[in-house]
Amino acid sequence: MPLRVSISGIRGVIGDGLDAVTVARWASAYGAWLPAGPVVVGRDSRVSGPMVFDAVAAALASTGHDVWDIGIATTPTTEVAVQESNAVGGIIITASHNPQQWNALKFLQGNGLFLTAAHNREVRQKYENESGHVAFDKLGTVSEREGADDQHLDAIARLPWLDVDHIRSAGLHAVVDAVEGAGGSIVPRLLEQLGVRCTPLYCEMSGRFPHDPEPTPAHLRDLCATVKDAGADFGFAVDPDVDRLALVDQNGRALSEEYTLALAMDFLLARTPGPVAVNLSTTGLIEKVAAWHDCRTFRTPVGEANVVETILAEECILGGEGNGGVIYPTIHAGRDALVGIAMVVQAVAEGGRSLGEMADALPPVVMVKTKVAADELPGGEELVAVLKALGPGEIDDRDGLKWVGSDGWVHVRPSNTEPVVRIIAEAQDEASAVEMIDKVKN
Repeated sequence: MPLRVSISGIRGVIGDGLDAVTVARWASAYGAWLPAGPVVVGRDSRVSGPMVFDAVAAALASTGHDVWDIGIATTPTTEVAVQESNAVGGIIITASHNPQQWNALKFLQGNGLFLTAAHNREVRQKYENESGHVAFDKLGTVSEREGADDQHLDAIARLPWLDVDHIRSAGLHAVVDAVEGAGGSIVPRLLEQLGVRCTPLYCEMSGRFPHDPEPTPAHLRDLCATVKDAGADFGFAVDPDVDRLALVDQNGRALSEEYTLALAMDFLLARTPGPVAVNLSTTGLIEKVAAWHDCRTFRTPVGEANVVETILAEECILGGEGNGGVIYPTIHAGRDALVGIAMVVQAVAEGGRSLGEMADALPPVVMVKTKVAADELPGGEELVAVLKALGPGEIDDRDGLKWVGSDGWVHVRPSNTEPVVRIIAEAQDEASAVEMIDKVKN
């Protein structure tokens, strides 16, 4: 299978496009691109993680960089570790929501942000030149660095709107499905810190995922059943690197991952109004919630780096992606399921409403997602004509093609992480969304 190279890093299947040699070449290119200084490396719990780490560490050392190994760590934890240190960059070894045979490298700047598109082009040039290796007496070293989880949790504990005494007094109970990923330790620790009783589910960090790791309702049956059986107030599902969060309400109902950012945004904007930024594939609920608080919404192409660029340029108070990714730049400008959990817990504790009641208060919309095997967007003008035939609306061509009408929208775009074209539709009811998707597919 061809290696996926995009603004999200490099990603592939172990033994089928991604191996130690390929990993080392890309890590060497990144090391050659960086200025002199140490590099933080964290990884999720995948069984291929140690092998990939060894290749990364050797490559970085060969380009003269000391490697700070923080072990199994979430993506946001690694970002905070880079941001709060004097490291010149970082590598996160994770394929995020992809199945366990996948792995990937995500490259960070010295400020803890992902590389921009321009940065990625520069690294690609280094990869093709195979330059940057140093002499024997300038090689880097590898050392373990403890305390990254503590650093991340301490940052959350300092959030100005977080009232742990209030949360503790509410006597809340949560179930956590960490899908045997990197969140198996830190998410229960966060809930304990917040005074929430935690029932762990798949939190052993074995790296052997018990179900599809993408936190969508179809994959959360065990979490739903456990929440209902335990009489818990909510369930939290994270993906293997904990940059995505999905919610289950007190009745064991799995909410669309699109609801995570909308609920977090409603909570935060009521306290700190300001502009927000999301990608083109995120639910239209964002505009509606932002309008409740008289706040502006910016839309960007898909890709966390694109959203973050707009968050920083427009001084947004919050942003993210509808896949359950909450970006709160007060801590760091990256998707962070732990921050999302803190917002939801605080909202339930102080608002006098259950998670289900909060979700039901949002305007009714239904999003339907599908994908077809393809590397590039097909159709061209033919696809434009199909979208225009859906009715009066506007077409946005910044990332694939998106048609937006008065009662819904359809977005067709090549994936950054898989060899597929994604087709996403949102309408006021499922039948209407499915009808739009079928017209586009046909």
